[in-house]
Amino acid sequence: MQEAITIVWFKKDLRLTDHAPLSEAIKRGLPVLLLHFFEPSLMDAADSDERHWRFIYESVDEMKTKLLQQRISFFSLHAEVLPVLEQLQTHFYVNSIYSHEEIGNAISYKRDKAVAAFCKQQKIQWQEFPTNGIIRGLKNRNKWSEKWNETMASPEYTVLLQEIKPVSLPPTINNLDAAAHLPQTIRTKNSLFQPGGETAAWRYLLSFLNERCRTYSKHISKPEESRKSCSRISPYLTYGNISMKQLYQSTLRTIETTTYKGPLHFFIARLHWHCHFIQKFESECRMEFENLNRGFNAIRTTINETYVTAWKNGATGIPLVDACMRCVTQTGYLNFRMRSMLASFLTHHLWQPWQAGANHLAKQFLDYEPGIHYPQFQMQAGTMGVHTIRIYNPIKQGKEHDPEGLFIKKWIPELANVPVEFIHEPWLMSEMEQQLHNIKLGIDYPLPIIDVPEAAAFARKHLWDVKKTTNVLTENKHVLAVHTKRS
Repeated sequence: MQEAITIVWFKKDLRLTDHAPLSEAIKRGLPVLLLHFFEPSLMDAADSDERHWRFIYESVDEMKTKLLQQRISFFSLHAEVLPVLEQLQTHFYVNSIYSHEEIGNAISYKRDKAVAAFCKQQKIQWQEFPTNGIIRGLKNRNKWSEKWNETMASPEYTVLLQEIKPVSLPPTINNLDAAAHLPQTIRTKNSLFQPGGETAAWRYLLSFLNERCRTYSKHISKPEESRKSCSRISPYLTYGNISMKQLYQSTLRTIETTTYKGPLHFFIARLHWHCHFIQKFESECRMEFENLNRGFNAIRTTINETYVTAWKNGATGIPLVDACMRCVTQTGYLNFRMRSMLASFLTHHLWQPWQAGANHLAKQFLDYEPGIHYPQFQMQAGTMGVHTIRIYNPIKQGKEHDPEGLFIKKWIPELANVPVEFIHEPWLMSEMEQQLHNIKLGIDYPLPIIDVPEAAAFARKHLWDVKKTTNVLTENKHVLAVHTKRS
């Protein structure tokens, strides 16, 4: 007779605390198989990058080390999920599978539907638990905030690891061990990026709550200072090294004792905002590919590959734009305002469809979260329809948030000798001034590929013209009904 087991399928919830599926599976009393997958289909996806999988590998590696100390095996496989489940079903009686609901890209959604069909056919109970207060199948936002607050205030799930009854994998499946199949570049730490894992998550959080939050509100918009003053907790939320509930409750406890209450209340609002956008995506995931407001489908219908390539390579000739792109490419991090400016510049100044750049930035962001990425990209592109048109002026942004050009010079060494008065608009230098400062525009650093004021004026006129059309106004009714709260 086959041994009855329960499977805990770890997805983007790579932690051993406040973990509902793990907690409930242990209570079931059956032997528990702890499984994680490096799925080739996801690893090869257009929005995927090695930096994401290195972070995941580091997170999994830490979990395996902690569990081995208690003689508990954790299996991370380089394989697709469904074939492994099919093999497991021939060796065991898989009684149930526990996991969190995943708000991912279309590939993960298709995989989940295939797993659901398999479980139904095999009479396996697959119990999914909500992730960070996101509600599956939500039709409107009525009382969503109240429910989210209730979830955040509820007790953490207790995980009694010592009560786990371990399971061993059959050799044919164990041979798929990720550590033996993943590229060395994924299995090797890279100091340019934040490290993955539960320990690092709490280290970043506590240093923020105890010290770095003091300048959070002051520096949140500044590309250089934000690297220290912002929480930097986002990748740990993306991959579930820490739960939103743990983050929320830890922040509230700190507010009770700290003198820096203002910045932390602001931070709490951002946590709510984080989940608010993921809920948008969960409710209408077509926005991974389509304009949320279809009334904008008639604009930006062609791609200028020269423009898009210059944008991707940090070679547009607009210093702050290029510095931001080079920074996020090399480190995986960029503050929110500068991310918004990159999306705005692509879609407004370069007049390109947001789809031309969405996957590229997804690959650069270490904390890439589909549920935030696509709604935000569309908000900056103006294709949601219900928000005001916002066009970031990259020259103005540079002068306000990097007035001395320190961030620009850090990431664009070609401009190191350019004086402050020209650092945001180097094309204003005369030939003599260029010689004086040892730079030749158009050779050492590109001339601007567009005229910033003219491009912004063009975009502003066309967007407002479309925004007033019947198609957009009709679509807005649907957007407001699904994505905003009604009294």
